[in-house]
Amino acid sequence: MKILYAIQGTGNGHLSRARDIIPILMNIGEVDILISGTQADVALPYPVKYQMKGLGFIFGKKGGVDLWQTFLQNNIKRILREINKVPVEIYDIVINDFEPISAWACYLKRKPCIALSHQCAVLSSKAPLPRHRDRIGKFILKYYAPATARYGFHFEKFNDQTYTPVIRKQVRELFVSNKGHYTVYLPAYSDKKIIKILSRFKAVKWEVFSKHNKKEYSCDNVSIRPINNEAFLASMASSTGILCGAGFETPAEALFLKKKLLVVPMENQYEQHCNAAALQYLGVTVLKNLKKKQYPEIENWLKEERVISVNYPDITQEIIETLLNDHLVSNLSVINRSLLGRVNSSIN
Repeated sequence: MKILYAIQGTGNGHLSRARDIIPILMNIGEVDILISGTQADVALPYPVKYQMKGLGFIFGKKGGVDLWQTFLQNNIKRILREINKVPVEIYDIVINDFEPISAWACYLKRKPCIALSHQCAVLSSKAPLPRHRDRIGKFILKYYAPATARYGFHFEKFNDQTYTPVIRKQVRELFVSNKGHYTVYLPAYSDKKIIKILSRFKAVKWEVFSKHNKKEYSCDNVSIRPINNEAFLASMASSTGILCGAGFETPAEALFLKKKLLVVPMENQYEQHCNAAALQYLGVTVLKNLKKKQYPEIENWLKEERVISVNYPDITQEIIETLLNDHLVSNLSVINRSLLGRVNSSIN
């Protein structure tokens, strides 16, 4: 069986989740990987057959998406060439994690596209939404990567097609402790802005992981470190709390590790405001932005000791099996023979 697994490469969450999903797919069939986007800092330890520039968003340094740079980076002719280039028709199934190139290739070639992403759950009618309406943001979420079927991940199971987060094995196996520091990941803010705000809280040790600097340095009680997956996970696991954007994977991992969590949703990013609403529903503290007006909120959060309790079981294998059983009924015998052959070979 030939499987195309297409992954959004803007941000780190999609690729982090893929690290656990890909081995499961490889145990079932022949997997080709497609990645589009250029903003991720997480490397994927598997060969990538199709690397596309895609339709990405560029992080700014003032708390949101840099709309001008995003516009400049995205060329419609190049995007159309990439869509036409992907041979989705040669695959038995296309599984898509909010990746637009393969999704639109499937749409134009009338090929089923199975979405397996956090964004699917955000669009659910039962998922919490922010108070303010953002019709453009909702439109982008809905049509950015069209799909014929949807399976989503969210901070809580809001309906039957929504599952709790995929917590990668690397995080599940971390040794959790409390060394007194706070881990920070706010890629939409400049180091200068972060230092200006956090250095006010002089009794707190902040470990900031930065997209904007390749060298490690310190300024008073704030240390700036370049992005490194292992270092970041070690910092999170040994922290008192975590301050980050309102993405999906990092907040989910923070909750799983039973750490205090404070999130700041990015401007011009509707999905993050939806995430913030869902996190607030669970009791997580949400900041409107990273400005002086938020000092009291940060101060209160630092004093707070309450940790949100969640249950995120390891059900990734079960989710993949459900997806394949729902959409490959005619090929179930092929799947079963493949699995049986692997089991027999491992016994012998």
